[in-house]
Amino acid sequence: MTTTLTIPRPDDWHLHLRDGAMLEGVTRYTARQFARAIVMPNLTPPVTTVDAARAYRERILAAVPEGMDFTPLMTAYLTDNSDPAELVRGHEEGVFTAAKLYPAGATTNSDSGVTDVANIMGALEAMAEAGMPLCVHGEVTSADVDIFDREAVFIERILAPLIDRLPELKVIFEHLTSAEGVQFVTGAGDNVAATITPQHLHINRNAMLVGGMRPHAYCLPVAKREKHRLALRRAATSGSDRFFLGTDSAPHAREAKESACGCAGIFNAPYALESYLAVFDAEGALDKFEGFASRHGPAFYGLPVNEQTITLEKKPCTVPDEIDVGAARLVPFHAGETLEWSLAG
Repeated sequence: MTTTLTIPRPDDWHLHLRDGAMLEGVTRYTARQFARAIVMPNLTPPVTTVDAARAYRERILAAVPEGMDFTPLMTAYLTDNSDPAELVRGHEEGVFTAAKLYPAGATTNSDSGVTDVANIMGALEAMAEAGMPLCVHGEVTSADVDIFDREAVFIERILAPLIDRLPELKVIFEHLTSAEGVQFVTGAGDNVAATITPQHLHINRNAMLVGGMRPHAYCLPVAKREKHRLALRRAATSGSDRFFLGTDSAPHAREAKESACGCAGIFNAPYALESYLAVFDAEGALDKFEGFASRHGPAFYGLPVNEQTITLEKKPCTVPDEIDVGAARLVPFHAGETLEWSLAG
């Protein structure tokens, strides 16, 4: 029986760090596990320019505790008015690793997002030519589409036609949540990959709705039926290089979650690797974890695998009910539970 696992230090290919005091409080939890992270640009105001991304990167680096080695990879927030030249310049100067497509109104701080992909076609064409990846929040926002169907409809109406039109554009379908999404990514060309969160591997929609409304299980895209969770587990543990780690860790103060209109987002950063590894262990796929956590993401983004290593050990790890980050009290994913793996050191 495997009791320790040593792998190249992983990266988080989808992360929210927020800004200000929250940024200062939560960055340490990512930096202790991950070497790099794709940082989401949905601040207020959003990160839309090279200068704004540079400034945000400096604030993140200032929040990394002394002695921790962590590199934030910045993204540009696409709007209907995004300047193709600015995006390409940021990518060529090593500031923008990717650009992020938020359909307007899809999730937290997405009101400035894209109202119609046709409005950014010039930007996407420039990105494709420059080899700049596109990170996608894959949901439609039409009121006539059920929230549990929004990912599947997005694929049909928006993503599939976009990839047919721009087959050279590198696309990361972020926080995949559905069997339809797994099928699409698996059948697409080598220019399409997807990230999968720990929560979507562990919970289905019952976690939100059975036994009362449970706001700390609420994120966007929402967890769906059990068949979708099982499809995601099969994809993550399959060894396919189309799927890799992206936590979508999204901190919100406890009172902001436990309110009449609770915020979407799950704070999973403190025990992300322990959470993922529990799934791979349960699925008998520990040998596939290194690829998912440490190799597939860098390969898709064209970056080197990290030289440092980390070790996880089969030792119980109890997740606290609450974490005080100074700016707020946060409820972490798996609060009050005991996970079977721990990060060593």
